Amino acid sequence: MSTHIITTESSVLLKTRAPALPYAPNQYDADYHNQLNSVLRLYFNAIDQLIGQLNAKPVVYTFATLPDATQAQAGDRAYITDSSVTTFYSNAAGGGAFGVPVFYNGTNWKVG
Repeated sequence: MSTHIITTESSVLLKTRAPALPYAPNQYDADYHNQLNSVLRLYFNAIDQLIGQLNAKPVVYTFATLPDATQAQAGDRAYITDSSVTTFYSNAAGGGAFGVPVFYNGTNWKVG
């Protein structure tokens, strides 16, 4: 089973490739089934790890406490609890009562 790494400026995801399964014997063989189960277990553990990384919850901020341009990198994601705007891809702004996901595009924090 080969593992590749997918990287962005803000995260590293492990990408897995489907395993090479052993060929089945003509007759029942307990060792074959044990080997097959081990290969599948490793593969599904890698898939679980990838899904866990994708489901990671963003850090929660108020708009005023979002990282500034010296700390944020393009692609960073967060969640703000005091947004006054909810329109997708508009510049994020505080002072409201909406909770929205935001991302940093290299210049501004955007709703999305």
